[in-house]
Amino acid sequence: MIVVIDGPAGSGKSSTAKAVAAQLQIQFLDSGALYRVATLIYLNSQKDYPTFFDQLEETEISFYFKEKKFHAFIDGRDVSDEIRSMEVSENVSEVASNPRVRTFINELMREAVKHDVYIADGRDLGTAVFPDADLKFFMIADLETRAERRYREVKESDMNVTLDEVKQNITERDDRDSNRSSDPLKKADDAIEVDTSTMMFEEQVAFISNKIEELISSQNKT
Repeated sequence: MIVVIDGPAGSGKSSTAKAVAAQLQIQFLDSGALYRVATLIYLNSQKDYPTFFDQLEETEISFYFKEKKFHAFIDGRDVSDEIRSMEVSENVSEVASNPRVRTFINELMREAVKHDVYIADGRDLGTAVFPDADLKFFMIADLETRAERRYREVKESDMNVTLDEVKQNITERDDRDSNRSSDPLKKADDAIEVDTSTMMFEEQVAFISNKIEELISSQNKT
């Protein structure tokens, strides 16, 4: 079973998905983190695409969710904090918009969710990666709210970043993600919209958790 949460950067989808996974004791898959892993490989290749694609195919990417944190590894090296740097944030949309990268990450995710119950967050999961997902959500929030959230997250790994820089980065990513030719950011027709601008974090976690529990209960009855 796969539940997906899509939405723009900073809408709260990742933190919410983690909390829901922990509360319901299900697996969490952070698609954004996987694209950040690919971006880190891209940066380490000195932004040379032929070298990058070779390294992407040769690199072992592994991950797991434990104690409310998504841990990502490159050839066994923990890069969970490194992928949250501002440099990665500034390049992730370019890397994620590449069709070859998207195919690679999509296959990585589809392989991961073949067993167990998963909740995943991203930008095109409900439309491109898992169009037949059991349950879909689309989270939104105003720009100010999203920038504040992302600023608090980025500050943990990059002390020099400013709120204005984060806001500019989110604005640019919104534009690129919504207008890219390959799997653009958009709400699936059958997704439930959740506006987190004025919701308490506990409220959005409870709302989504209840929907999942209702679905699991109905499936168990049939």
